[in-house]
Amino acid sequence: MSYKNRFVFSLVVSLPLLVEMFLAPFGYHIPGGDWGEFLLATAVMLVSAGPFVKSAWAAFKHHHANMDTLVAIGTSTAYLYSIYAMLNHQAVFYESAALVVTLILLGQVFEERMKHSANGAVKKLLDLQAKDAEVLRDGKMVMLPLDQVVMGDVIRVKPGQKVAVDGVITEGKSTLDESMVTGESMPVEKGVGDAVIGSTMNNTGTFMFKVNKLGKDTLLSQIVEMVKKAQTSHAPIEKMVDKISNIFVPAVLITSIVTFMVWYVFFGATVGQALIFMVAVLIIACPCALGIATPTALMVGTGRSAKLGILIKNGEALEAANKVKTVVFDKTGTITVGKPKVTDVIGDERTVLSVAASLEKSSEHPLASAILERAKSNGLSFAEATDFQAIEGKGVQAMVDGKLAFVGNDKLLQDHKLGAQLSKQMTALQTEAKTVVIVGLDDQVIGLIAIQDAPKPSSMSAIAQLKQRGLRTVMLTGDNKLVAEAIAKQVGIDDVIADVLPGDKADHVKALQASGPVAFVGDGINDAPALTTADVGIAMGSGTDIAIESGGIVLVKNNLEDVVQALALSEKTFSRIKMNLFWAFIYNALGIPIAAGVFATLGLTLSPELAGLGMALSSLSVVANSLLLNKVKLTSNAKEHVAV
Repeated sequence: MSYKNRFVFSLVVSLPLLVEMFLAPFGYHIPGGDWGEFLLATAVMLVSAGPFVKSAWAAFKHHHANMDTLVAIGTSTAYLYSIYAMLNHQAVFYESAALVVTLILLGQVFEERMKHSANGAVKKLLDLQAKDAEVLRDGKMVMLPLDQVVMGDVIRVKPGQKVAVDGVITEGKSTLDESMVTGESMPVEKGVGDAVIGSTMNNTGTFMFKVNKLGKDTLLSQIVEMVKKAQTSHAPIEKMVDKISNIFVPAVLITSIVTFMVWYVFFGATVGQALIFMVAVLIIACPCALGIATPTALMVGTGRSAKLGILIKNGEALEAANKVKTVVFDKTGTITVGKPKVTDVIGDERTVLSVAASLEKSSEHPLASAILERAKSNGLSFAEATDFQAIEGKGVQAMVDGKLAFVGNDKLLQDHKLGAQLSKQMTALQTEAKTVVIVGLDDQVIGLIAIQDAPKPSSMSAIAQLKQRGLRTVMLTGDNKLVAEAIAKQVGIDDVIADVLPGDKADHVKALQASGPVAFVGDGINDAPALTTADVGIAMGSGTDIAIESGGIVLVKNNLEDVVQALALSEKTFSRIKMNLFWAFIYNALGIPIAAGVFATLGLTLSPELAGLGMALSSLSVVANSLLLNKVKLTSNAKEHVAV
């Protein structure tokens, strides 16, 4: 039975007891007197309080005490004593047991509603999915339900329609509103070869696209799954709370017994009076607020991050982000756009480009793509390369027209000499933040190709904001040191670690961790080990599947300012958690002495019913405080967009 149904049942059955409690001085009693109260209280204890008792018993069998232990013992004590008192013609406290259960359930009903509100991001995401698609079948366009679409289908999307699933445009162009998934408010222009995201809205043109992802593999489904997992995950700080609860609950049980004994033995109270103080202590001390302090804040924090286009996979990543001291960036595709272009060709352009393109035509590296694009634009033909061989960390070599050709970075100069003029030109290009590719044929360097990848517009702003937060910024790249330092100077990065082999990135991250927790931001396959090694791995949404899988945080919009947003949200979330824990502890610290009757001589006491109400209000205040995360300003100049 749900909290709501248990509460409704308990409220209806307890109402007569509540009425009698207020009207008894005026001579009103429910039919049947004590036996009538017994029947009503028994119904509440069996139906509504039963789960508390079962939970407490299960914890006891595992040698633990949980929050339900205090509720179960407190209400059961009042109920069982009332049976004893009724049989011995003494005052009964059935209303205390029934009303405490009702008030505790009231608090839990509100908690559930607020959690449901915090979890609305996932439901809104799911509602975005298209229901059908116009698919090309047997030469005709037919409208089909989404579950009948298969991989490789070609789908037509008209203006105002939703993109059904993920794919790549094969014909036409348009502008798309991707804000519901990426958080980016500006429409994005798309043409042939560009990827489209399922559930985004087509604005202007009509286009055809080929399906490449379905079901759980689509970006929207992955976002939903990540948000779900994050909202149900646990942060390390919760382990501390669990340890405190395991000590706190037994301490409260002992305190309640001592309270009973002191009032009964030393102050001459009746068993019933002493029992009231004991039960009040048990109820007021129930650390429900303590238990929900962390999960509610995590739920709201991860839900809000999804709206911003920042996917935080779990509580561990969110907590770790709060402690970061150094942020390490990959260069290509992370700080830079990731679409380099050839700017200069030194040597005979046709020969240099033709040799380089012949070796690079099978490569997927961004630099290779730039060379191929320039060669194609010049109308050059590519020779067939044989005996292809990769030179780790340096480049590639192969036989072209019977001669040994090679293409690579300046580490190749360890094996090949560079003339004085080419060496001078190479240094000049590198100081202009251009990556230089060395091209050789027949064991001779025949030319240089300069390639430049411009920094993203958001890079400089993001680095500046990170510095304002007192964080150290580092660029970790396999590129040449001169090029890396030139880019770093443009965007304002503190330190540069260049000429790093792909397999060594993780080792450099480990070395940086000696100075404090490290966040690594990257997008490539070679970044996966570093993303996993870092305290927080932040993957760019445009990166490879391996990189995205390795990161604890994914930036859907590929905007580096979202690194700042993620760290700021982590800080605000854990500030709320600490605030929640503080108030939960203060509430118990102040409430227990009052409930125990320490201030009874001053007329300040707490009945079990009021203790139950206070406990419910305490839990509600914690949830409400967590929900305020949705209103907290994250950064001074960041623009928030709603993605759901």
